Amino acid sequence: MVQWTQADDEMAKQSENVLTRLNEQGFEAYWVGGCVRDEMLGRAVDDMDITTSASPEQVMALFDDCIPTGLQHGTVTVRSGGYYFEVTTFRTESEYQDNRRPAAVQFVQDIKEDLERRDFTMNALAMDVKGAIVDPFGGQVDIKQELVRCVGRAVERFGEDALRMLRCVRFASVFNFRIAYNTWKGLVDQRELLRHIAMERVRTEMVKMMAGPHPLKGLELLFRSRALEYVKAPVDSSRFNKDLLTGLHHLAGEHVLLRWSCVLLAGGYNREEADKLLRLWTFSNEQRVRITGVLQMEQLVSDFVEQCEDDKGLRENWILSVLHCGAQAANDWLLLQEQLPTQWRKGTEQTHDRLLKVQTLAADWSRSMPVHAIKELEITGEQVLQLVERKGGPWLGQLMKHLLRETAIGNIMNQYETLCAEVKRVAANDQA
Repeated sequence: MVQWTQADDEMAKQSENVLTRLNEQGFEAYWVGGCVRDEMLGRAVDDMDITTSASPEQVMALFDDCIPTGLQHGTVTVRSGGYYFEVTTFRTESEYQDNRRPAAVQFVQDIKEDLERRDFTMNALAMDVKGAIVDPFGGQVDIKQELVRCVGRAVERFGEDALRMLRCVRFASVFNFRIAYNTWKGLVDQRELLRHIAMERVRTEMVKMMAGPHPLKGLELLFRSRALEYVKAPVDSSRFNKDLLTGLHHLAGEHVLLRWSCVLLAGGYNREEADKLLRLWTFSNEQRVRITGVLQMEQLVSDFVEQCEDDKGLRENWILSVLHCGAQAANDWLLLQEQLPTQWRKGTEQTHDRLLKVQTLAADWSRSMPVHAIKELEITGEQVLQLVERKGGPWLGQLMKHLLRETAIGNIMNQYETLCAEVKRVAANDQA
């Protein structure tokens, strides 16, 4: 039995049962690809793919609990002990369609022919139940040398599937590997083919890269190759202020989404421009709001530090910005400031001093806010209508926002009697 150190013990045991069953029936069977690579790298193994000389029909005949997930491509998902394993027949692939999908596959009996169709040497590895490694393209050496290298000619591999170019950058970034010269040259030569790739797939690769331990390395490779200038929703590499990205790796864990805010800020994107790009890149509504909220907060803060001359004005404008953008955006903005170079913005020394004061005191100002939303006020719109004996209209929304602002700043207390008095004062002024 192979002693897996990076895989769940039960998952490893169940996957071995699948391989053993195939072997007992006279078929070759191997663990293949990422699980073998990650075991060698000392990285957590999340799933364990299997490749075999058995046809899909033979696999389905051997296992009672299986799903025909991709019979046309030779893949059957086998369930064993509660774990799911993709079992794929040895295959070669014909000419690719749209620089993404093979037009057809042909099943073969030689594991080396199967490995030959794979993207990078470190993924063209297979291991049998005894632990013997099949490595016809030097994947183990490349892993030791920390090198991303295409199987065969890079121009052909990238021509077959253009997404492999972004996978190449992602692997180099996440693993902190170098890219082999010919592989890099092939990427630059074939980058125009990225226009064929759906933005959803581009986003998936970029999200994995940006969530990894070395996002700045990946971005540097993308800037150098200018690969993102050729995707369907292109990004101009020359617009980025790379000095703003130096603290990117510190925004990890629960704050990893702020890496996107940092990159867009470095690219000079405002909230509207960033939101449009993120839509094209198929980010979710929730993700877009979180990412662009920081950019909106940046614009508001940049504006009011130019105008405010005292601490009182800075505090009030900060609180108004929190009401406008939300507490999440305000907190995210403060977190991001810790990773940006000092005085990166244009402005006078006086403006920089005010900005530093905001960064120092804003967290306390936020904590001092008794309310953040109209629903938290101790008076409702219905009560306001009864108080002034008027019909509803746009004026009511404006008045409620006024009450929220004055209460959040601390000019009036969030008490029903105090709020009623303010309503009457405003109403009287309107009628005067």
